[in-house]
Amino acid sequence: MQRRRSSAAFTVVVSVVMLVGALVMGLVLFLSGTPGALAVGLVLAALPVAPLVGVYMWLDRYEPEPRSLLVLALGWGAFVATSVALVLQLADSAVLGTGEGWSSAVVAPVTEEATKGLFILLLLFFRRHELDGVLDGLVYAGMVGIGFAFTENILYLTSAYAGEDGVPGGFSGAVGLFVVRGIFSPFAHPFFTSFIGIGVGLAVTSRSWAVRVLAPLGGYVLAVLAHGAWNGSLVIDDGANAFTTYLFLMVPAFLLLSGFAVWSRQRERRVLTRALDDCARRGFLDPAEVPWLARISARRFARRYAERAGGQQGRRVMVAYQGEAVELGFLHHRYLRGVAPSDFAVRGQSHVEAMRVLRPGLLWPQPSRDTPGHMPVVHQQQSPQSAQAQDRGPW
Repeated sequence: MQRRRSSAAFTVVVSVVMLVGALVMGLVLFLSGTPGALAVGLVLAALPVAPLVGVYMWLDRYEPEPRSLLVLALGWGAFVATSVALVLQLADSAVLGTGEGWSSAVVAPVTEEATKGLFILLLLFFRRHELDGVLDGLVYAGMVGIGFAFTENILYLTSAYAGEDGVPGGFSGAVGLFVVRGIFSPFAHPFFTSFIGIGVGLAVTSRSWAVRVLAPLGGYVLAVLAHGAWNGSLVIDDGANAFTTYLFLMVPAFLLLSGFAVWSRQRERRVLTRALDDCARRGFLDPAEVPWLARISARRFARRYAERAGGQQGRRVMVAYQGEAVELGFLHHRYLRGVAPSDFAVRGQSHVEAMRVLRPGLLWPQPSRDTPGHMPVVHQQQSPQSAQAQDRGPW
């Protein structure tokens, strides 16, 4: 109950802050150009969003994060991070009189990565149970970065269409900038903030206090350095080194990070399989269910079968059961590693009970196609206390 109240409070507070940020950025966008220029900037900035979100949703398939939190991450990047970073940069310019080059190469990376990374830190402190490892950190960092890039691109593209500093604008100017920002470097902001996501993911899965403190901090430093290197290449010597930086720094770093993300996704399957096998050994589910839960393709097949055999109700039961089992598996993995959240016993019991209720309605794929049948049922008759006494785990 306490966890639900805390989660609800987190959602409400972040939503209110996001609304304030949206009002601020709405005013900034309204003052940034004519309605026509703003419309062009908005349309062009929106084009990369869906493909980018799709990439991170693909990474997130083994244990899908709550859609509400992913939307909050996008909104935080689009409205809160952008507005706060803008205010900080304007304050720096007004108070310290920082030049454009220094502001772009140093001040912008420091403030923008701090405001983007703050959302992931808030998750770490207030919704820690949603973070199971590095891949979750990457997904949330990516969503925040996509939201930030969307709003920032609107500002830049609107200015490019309107023209400034004697440079003619028009649609060709906006499209030219879109090619640079939306096609050649759409992953820039998600890429920078991914270092913070990795750091937070390492902190969640580590038993060392040093790692828990230094990993997020180190991730932030790396995010600022990568961001600063890219921004600096665009402003120093009028951008003469931009292509070299892009080719020899951004591209290799992005490929390495992408490979790491794919490896982390494959690792999640192995982790989930081992955890569910151990759950089956302890009696929380039937061993025959594990293959239908640990592999994405098998999950989809099981859902299609359940829908053919039992209609929409059969599919809903299967989807709900798979979701509970996957959550239980990753929670159990953290328990086995000794890094489970403080409320893991209550959460684990909730998943086990939900699975027990859903299990009689499950329609699993069977060797025979003539009639649908149920997989062997594991009856949960023992109390959590007696289960612990028999080494069945914390539930």
